[in-house]
Amino acid sequence: MLVIRLLRIGKKNQPSFKIVVTDKRKSSRAGRFVEVLGFSNPLTKKMGIKKDRVEYWMKVGAQPSDSVRNILIENKIIEGKKIAVNKKSKKEKAPATAAAPAAVSPAPAAATPAPAQAEKPKEEAKPQEPAAK
Repeated sequence: MLVIRLLRIGKKNQPSFKIVVTDKRKSSRAGRFVEVLGFSNPLTKKMGIKKDRVEYWMKVGAQPSDSVRNILIENKIIEGKKIAVNKKSKKEKAPATAAAPAAVSPAPAAATPAPAQAEKPKEEAKPQEPAAK
């Protein structure tokens, strides 16, 4: 599967990106890509994109990553809504994950035995302690 993604270039703390078409299965570190479609420099806000080549690769079936999709929408190459690509904090994720099991737990709870039956095996499983003299 072909994907249109950002390839980071540049020095430490000076990011710059190439917009490339690459095979999703191949490593992004090896520098193997099919074609360079443009560049993006977030520090200087400069950007250059080959519109006709982006349209060609999308017609062929290449899927843009979320960040590239937002860049293409910003430059009016494609239409649609932007996707939020910011990472959510761990504090925000915790309530969402805690709420998910609560929604799932009622279905298995109906299959569990009655509370009186659940307590009975626990009492039988306790070993008897010898009486102290």
